Amino acid sequence: MDRWLCGTRATVLRRAADPLVIDLGYGASPTTAVELHRRISALRPDVEVIGVEIEPERVLRAKPLERPGLTFRQGGFEIPVPGRRPAVVRAFNVLRQYHESEYAAHWDTVRERLAPDGLFIDGTCDEIGRRATWVAVERRGPVSLSISLRFGAFTRPSDVAERLPKALIHHNVPGERVHSYLQALDRCWAGASAVAPFGNRQRWLAMCLAMRAAGWPILDGPGRWRLGEISVDWSAVDPA
Repeated sequence: MDRWLCGTRATVLRRAADPLVIDLGYGASPTTAVELHRRISALRPDVEVIGVEIEPERVLRAKPLERPGLTFRQGGFEIPVPGRRPAVVRAFNVLRQYHESEYAAHWDTVRERLAPDGLFIDGTCDEIGRRATWVAVERRGPVSLSISLRFGAFTRPSDVAERLPKALIHHNVPGERVHSYLQALDRCWAGASAVAPFGNRQRWLAMCLAMRAAGWPILDGPGRWRLGEISVDWSAVDPA
C-alpha cells in the first residue's frame, strides 16, 4: 500500500499544504508507522506522520521510536489533531474488527476531517502482507478498490476474498458486484495460462489487459500491474 500511495497517489502528498499523514490503529507494533514515514519522506521530506492508537500502552511502547516527523498519540477515528486536516489517513486491519453496520459511519467521521483533496485508505491484509486489499476514499466518497498479491502466494486472484475490506467482505456472494469482479479475475487469470511459462508477472499483466478488454473499469496501467496490483473503479464493486 505504501508503494501504491507513493506512486499512484503521489500528487496527494506533493500538493498538500499540510503534509500530515495519520497511521490509524497501527496495532501492537509501530512498525507500519515507522516504515510509512521512511517511505513517504523520500517523496516529501517535510512530511509529518502520526501513529494513532486507542490503547495507551501501545502509544507508550512506541514513544521511544519518535523522531522529527514521526510521533505517536492516543486516539481513534476522531483523529486527534485539533485544528488540522490530514492529507492522508490510513487504517489497515482496523475496520474489519467492527460490525458491517458500523463501517460507513467511521468512513464519514474520517472523511469530514480530511483536507479538501485528502485521502482515506481503508485496507485489510494478511499477517505478513502477501495478500492485501484497500479502498481509496476521498471527501466525496469511495473511489476505487485495489488488490495486491505477492506472486507465488495465491492460486487464483479470488484467494484474496478473505481479506476484502469490511465494506465488501460480506457481499462476496452470487448476485453482488464484488463477487462478479472476483470471478471475472479468476476467469481472466485462467485464460492467461498460455503465458504462464513466462512467469506469474506476465500472466498477471495478461489478466489485467483481458479485464480491461472485457469492459471492467480497470485503473492505472502496466507499471502498477507488474507489481501484482490491480485497481478498479468503485462503481464496479459498490454494494449499494
